[in-house]
Amino acid sequence: MTNPSDQQIEFYWRPGCPFCMTLERSLNKLNVPYAKRNIWENPADAAFVRSVANGNEVVPTVRIGGTSLVNPSAQQVVTTTNAELPGLLESPTQKSAGFRRRLRR
Repeated sequence: MTNPSDQQIEFYWRPGCPFCMTLERSLNKLNVPYAKRNIWENPADAAFVRSVANGNEVVPTVRIGGTSLVNPSAQQVVTTTNAELPGLLESPTQKSAGFRRRLRR
């Protein structure tokens, strides 16, 4: 049985983190889907981050399938997502095709 979290991107963050805000803006511009996990609201999420960040609560941390990235760039998230969860992200050709369809209306 597959764990549903293995088929999505999980974005671990905390309020006030400027690095989290920067990564979130970049992922939104790239239309990357993700589930947000506030480590200050959920002790299990904080424990997960500590487990992959040498005991520290380093955010942003992103889990993609079976891979965890600590303080990644948006490009690292996209590259890892394409490797771990092929087909999850919209390709640039799909994106431009949708844009052309909107122009024809």
